[in-house]
Amino acid sequence: MTMHIRRATTADLDAVAPLFDAYRRFYGQPGDLSRAHAFLAARMQAGESVVLLAERDRAAVGFTQLFPMFSSVRTARMWVLNDLYVEAAARRGGVARGLLEAAARFARDDGAVRIVLETSVDNAAARALYRAAGWQEESSQWYALPLAGAWAK
Repeated sequence: MTMHIRRATTADLDAVAPLFDAYRRFYGQPGDLSRAHAFLAARMQAGESVVLLAERDRAAVGFTQLFPMFSSVRTARMWVLNDLYVEAAARRGGVARGLLEAAARFARDDGAVRIVLETSVDNAAARALYRAAGWQEESSQWYALPLAGAWAK
């Protein structure tokens, strides 16, 4: 089974949206495929995100979504790896690691000075994967201010 990772286009929305919906459910949100589809479509059409799609035998098995960010101090672009999901049947097969590598390659090719991600401290499997892929944990403190009361977690 050959894995192929490529940048998704709006033509791939029907393949990516179910993965994105499953990702949101993983984080405690109710399933809503039309909402997932609409969110991805809006981000992609506006150029506000980059979605990398992993396929095995032409079937979508995982994705990652990157959002641009800028460093004022470095006066340069950075990328936030905001979402990463691999369907259960494809886990432990190198898909997540491949998506991480593809995201880093994309950011480097784009001239970014850094790529960052955030995960919960209790997500041991993800943290182990990130460390094994060369990512470094930092102890910087993040603060969040919910503005619309819509954050579940």
